[in-house]
Amino acid sequence: MKKNTNSIWTHMRRSPYQTLAAILTMFLTFLLGGVFALTTGMSLSILRYFEGKPQLTVFFMEKAGKPEADVLKITLEGTGKVASTKFVSKDDALAIPRFLSELEPVIKEADGVEEVIFQKDVVDALLSWTNAIRIIGGTLAGLLAIDSLLIIMTVIGLKIAMKKEEIEILKLIGATQWYIRKPFVIEGGIYGIVGAFFAWLIMTILLLVFRSSLLSFLGAIPVIHTLLINPLSSVFLISAGAFLGVLGITGFLLGAIGSLITLNRYIKF
Repeated sequence: MKKNTNSIWTHMRRSPYQTLAAILTMFLTFLLGGVFALTTGMSLSILRYFEGKPQLTVFFMEKAGKPEADVLKITLEGTGKVASTKFVSKDDALAIPRFLSELEPVIKEADGVEEVIFQKDVVDALLSWTNAIRIIGGTLAGLLAIDSLLIIMTVIGLKIAMKKEEIEILKLIGATQWYIRKPFVIEGGIYGIVGAFFAWLIMTILLLVFRSSLLSFLGAIPVIHTLLINPLSSVFLISAGAFLGVLGITGFLLGAIGSLITLNRYIKF
């Protein structure tokens, strides 16, 4: 095992440009994929936040007061589509969840109502934005993943060509198929792990650098606030560790699969 490991590192050092190309490609793949994953996660958190908040705000005319609000409250509750209503003052929102498109005309027809702020468009815009991020991010990440596979296949193919005589000798002395292939598979996996690690490191640094800005802009979102309020908290550390684990495992599998494809093509038993 130690001999195989030393052999892997030796081959990587002997072809530094190929190694750098493979790691850099993996890095870019996971950096872009990770950024889009984080952006999508934040967008979904924002969307859920707005969906769970009041989405209709009613402003009464100056001459209107609580009696008019009570009449409207009874009317809305009669629809069976209102969870709760609360009259605080003319500067506060009237809490109305769901069924926005159906409740808006009911409110507009009530006596004393001057203006209705309809926030469904905000939710729809967020939903469209989130879907666009998923599609665009998924497509670009997929294309980069394919590019990474091709780079890994090229690099491993060159390594196989350089070790062709050694591989033939190993076959003649009865080395098993896995014994010959294992170093190449591990090498491809290392490219993926290293690229994924540096992508995670850059994303973590960017989150910490822009943490204050994100909190000031999105701090009202409970999930984002809990995650970013304290970088040393268990929530942040566990989340960062889990994200690194997912990227690392994915990187290893991507590199290993690229290596196996190349091995099946160039080494026959």
